[in-house]
Amino acid sequence: MADYIEGKRPVLEALRTNVPIKCILIADNVKKDSLIEDVLRKAKRFGVQVKTVSRKRLDDLSERGSHQGLMAETRPFEYVNVTSILEAAENSAKEHEGRALVVLLDHITDAGNLGAIARSAESVGAAGLIIPNKRAAHVTAATYKSSAGAISHIPVSQVANLTQTIERLKEAGFWVAGASEHAQDYIWQSNLKGKIALVMGNEGEGISRLVMDSCDFLVKLPQIGEVSSLNVAQASTACMYEWLRQNF
Repeated sequence: MADYIEGKRPVLEALRTNVPIKCILIADNVKKDSLIEDVLRKAKRFGVQVKTVSRKRLDDLSERGSHQGLMAETRPFEYVNVTSILEAAENSAKEHEGRALVVLLDHITDAGNLGAIARSAESVGAAGLIIPNKRAAHVTAATYKSSAGAISHIPVSQVANLTQTIERLKEAGFWVAGASEHAQDYIWQSNLKGKIALVMGNEGEGISRLVMDSCDFLVKLPQIGEVSSLNVAQASTACMYEWLRQNF
């Protein structure tokens, strides 16, 4: 099923952040203002096809009724298989004195959080992200926006079973660290050197029990403020940079 971006500014932002767009749909009776003209210029520059359709066609496609006479149909994101991420990790380990990072997300549900995590993962040189293929966020236009385009530069794999994938990572020489407030040790007390698979949990429930039991050890971030926990994207960034610090 195709994903659509609705509205002038969202479509313009999608073009600016390199969201893979199949075509742009513009209503036959839309008034061409400066935003529309900007969209058309960028579409021409990037070689994106523009189709004129009836406003009823846009109404039928719209989920929120906010298309403003303009929508963009996106191309499906190209996921990779786990083997590709393992190969990228092995190359990273060879080039960087044995260090490699793979990030697993245990049913993160917000596409914006997925993008923010991808941005940090790309920044620290992670080999890839692994996400469930059901009941979890997938790569959307919101992911491109929150990742500032970084999602285009890091491999992402969808898997049916995270625990089986964790076992495969262990067989490939990874130690699996789960980020959990229930951990006994702070993250900087743990050895994150070498090949690490970092597991981050769902926004509300954290890491599931089955996945947690599959981890080799658990880590947590220290907190001295009154707020009970960090956003998962913020926590992921802090954990990833501690991995980089120990391996830098």
